Amino acid sequence: MAATKVLRSLLHELRRASPNGCIKDSLAAKYILAQYKKFETTDQQFCKARNEAIFLGNTYNTYLNSLRNYKELYTEYHGRGERTVKETADLVGFKLPTDPK
Repeated sequence: MAATKVLRSLLHELRRASPNGCIKDSLAAKYILAQYKKFETTDQQFCKARNEAIFLGNTYNTYLNSLRNYKELYTEYHGRGERTVKETADLVGFKLPTDPK
């Protein structure tokens, strides 16, 4: 059951990383599915390589997720030149004092 969950999460991350959202012709998706089928075992078998494959799948999934999060944070907070005082205050969560006249 854990292998299926890892496979689904890997394909989900690949779909999110794909520019058009389609992984039908993706070489990475084909490779992952081939490896999944290669290490598929029954309930009566014990395969050390399958456990290693699940660990490797979890590692790749963590990497893809972290890479996507990094890109989102980079585009959010990367310097785009000079910011106004209000934009900077909003970025860090402060409110500017009002000056009544």
